[in-house]
Amino acid sequence: MKFLAAKSNPHLITLILITAASIVSLNMFLPSLANMASEFDVSYRVMNISVAGYLAITAILQIIIGPLSDRYGRRIILLLSVSIFCLSTVGCIFSSNVWWFLFFRILQGAMISGTALSRAIVRDMMDTKEAVKILSIIAMAMAIVPMIAPMIGGFLDELYGWRANFWIYLIMGFSLLALIWLDLGETNTKKSDTFYKQFSIYPKLFKSGQFWGYSICMSASVACFYGFLSGAPLVATKVLNLPPTELGLFIGITSLGYFIGSFFSTKLSTYFNLTQMILFGRVIAVLGISIGLIFVLMEYISTLTIFGSMVFIGLGNGFTLPSSHVGIMNVRSDLAGSASGLSGAMAVGFGAVVATLMGLILTAENGAYNFLFILLITKLISLFAACYVHVLETSPKKNKK
Repeated sequence: MKFLAAKSNPHLITLILITAASIVSLNMFLPSLANMASEFDVSYRVMNISVAGYLAITAILQIIIGPLSDRYGRRIILLLSVSIFCLSTVGCIFSSNVWWFLFFRILQGAMISGTALSRAIVRDMMDTKEAVKILSIIAMAMAIVPMIAPMIGGFLDELYGWRANFWIYLIMGFSLLALIWLDLGETNTKKSDTFYKQFSIYPKLFKSGQFWGYSICMSASVACFYGFLSGAPLVATKVLNLPPTELGLFIGITSLGYFIGSFFSTKLSTYFNLTQMILFGRVIAVLGISIGLIFVLMEYISTLTIFGSMVFIGLGNGFTLPSSHVGIMNVRSDLAGSASGLSGAMAVGFGAVVATLMGLILTAENGAYNFLFILLITKLISLFAACYVHVLETSPKKNKK
């Protein structure tokens, strides 16, 4: 069984692909949601569970994945998670009932381990400054995936139907299993003593103001992105009357901002500290959504006002998220996996709440306004959290330690 098994640290491309797979598993099939609701003869609200439910289970999983990887290692947890993803994808493909589909779709949330553990793997191998650079490179590279995946998904839906996306998921899952086996050796050289001990550390993280500041900032930033993914299909089809192919194109274009932000984050991280990078990203995102909302209030509703403002969400997240991730893991560097998993659970859990709100509140009549208003609230929360952690990190008491 150990034939060709990796022993060394993974290459950067492996970490990029592992992280990107989590995003692909969430957003490639989104242009198909309206058609899937029609085929299963259910409302968009029910079909939206495939997004909100997926996020909810990934939030729960990340609480467990972090301590498990600190106790047993990153490699074995990744292999197990991707295997579950492959099996559940088969279930999605052959589901003839919406509830069986949703059951297997939620199990696909196991793929979230790629995002959480790739960050922990980077922190295992590198110091703070280098980790920010590498995480920014990963973020920049994976920004391409959200640009391309929805376009491919919309194209496949129009040609072959929504199940074609899940066949691609299956191929992706098996390919990722092979890649992890061959190229990702264990990076966690300081495994914890017991699984219980890992959970007992969580209260210590909860007592840290820095952990809460970084985690809430990251959670609200990520939740805004998930809210966009959940609400965009309804706004695009019911308000803007876009077909699946065009919807996939516009979802992809909005990721351009994330690519640009991540690119400049790699250049600027040497000159600015973590909280300065985070604050800069939050201000950009809040201003962008505010401008879009003003245009909608003036009843100027178009693809430019809706999706144009989304580019600023990506741009701001490109500056904020890499630094937030490193800040979270620096709170207790010896528990990077647990900190990453717990904060990731908070982020995805917040995202599930925002995605659920989108499904419950948005209609053809109020879709554009409520869509941007909900996203603005989440960005304001992230801005307040960024200000809070900046004050903590720059306080005289902190600097004396």
